[in-house]
Amino acid sequence: MISAFNFPVAVWSWNFALAIVCGDAVIWKPSEKTPLTGLACQALFERAAQKFGDVPQGLSQLLIGGRDTGEALVNHSGVALISATGSTRMGREVGPAVARRFGRSLLELGGNNAVIVTPSADLDLAVRGILFAAVGTAGQRCTTTRRIIAHHSVRQALLQRLKTAYQALPIGNPLLSATLVGPLIDKASFDAMQQALQAAQAQGGSVFGGERALQDLFPDAYYVEPAIVDMPAQTEIVRHETFAPILYVMGYENFAEAIALQNAVPQGLSSAVFSNDLREAETFLSVAGSDCGIANVNIGTSGAEIGGAFGGEKETGGGRESGSDAWRGYMRRATNTVNYSTELPLAQGVRFDV
Repeated sequence: MISAFNFPVAVWSWNFALAIVCGDAVIWKPSEKTPLTGLACQALFERAAQKFGDVPQGLSQLLIGGRDTGEALVNHSGVALISATGSTRMGREVGPAVARRFGRSLLELGGNNAVIVTPSADLDLAVRGILFAAVGTAGQRCTTTRRIIAHHSVRQALLQRLKTAYQALPIGNPLLSATLVGPLIDKASFDAMQQALQAAQAQGGSVFGGERALQDLFPDAYYVEPAIVDMPAQTEIVRHETFAPILYVMGYENFAEAIALQNAVPQGLSSAVFSNDLREAETFLSVAGSDCGIANVNIGTSGAEIGGAFGGEKETGGGRESGSDAWRGYMRRATNTVNYSTELPLAQGVRFDV
């Protein structure tokens, strides 16, 4: 298992729990950005194993390292299943490498998640849902809302409400209960965010927020004000996932156009619609609607997926974790025939008498 920095315990836990229930040993390579979390989880497991006893030695093993460590794990013929969570770029390397040795992979990759806001939407509910999904974990969540597709009749009202809410966001130490927006993981993430905002401006966008925050208090950390970008269209930068709190806002005229915009990105993880029109909601959930692995109605793109099959389509990788049937991915499938007679029954009634 290879996990990313942003949910260093959750991804491990829902893979690890299913794997050991299915009788598998687990080798885990946590992100090189969060090695201490990996060491802590391994220590907790070893403590629990010692307490309950009769646990096979080596059931859980930890690999701390960088890219070369991950490559060794991916290319090892003794690892039947690689569960990898990370960027689409990583998935493009992991998937083919595992396939070359006819191994199996479970890929949880990028998301460029959109919320459609229709004329009948409850805007108070929509603002709350969008706010959490767009700025929670400082936009460093695979199900973060990154695009708003709002009907022209509600676009400006929604945009103003979001800007007002953004101005009131408490940014600071994530260990404090009053904080709603913590820091970006590192300088590279901050630089990527600034480059994306510059590109959005060059492509006709109007940027609100996005500046570095709390630099005087935390000079070595990268806190930012979450950004809203009013876009004239779904341009190249909008179609690209930037792992930071940037929310692109676009308009639409008819619902078919909104769904087309929603689906016209390479990623297909999570999606949502805010609407009190039953026909719109049903269309969004149907084969003619969202092409994502997660499709929600009147709730945001993140926060409601626990317990359901988690994963997406297209460049999101196609893998599914959690949910009622995810356990199948951690087991070897076999068809068995046991003959309890002294006869030799053959399939389709074939006779082969000598």
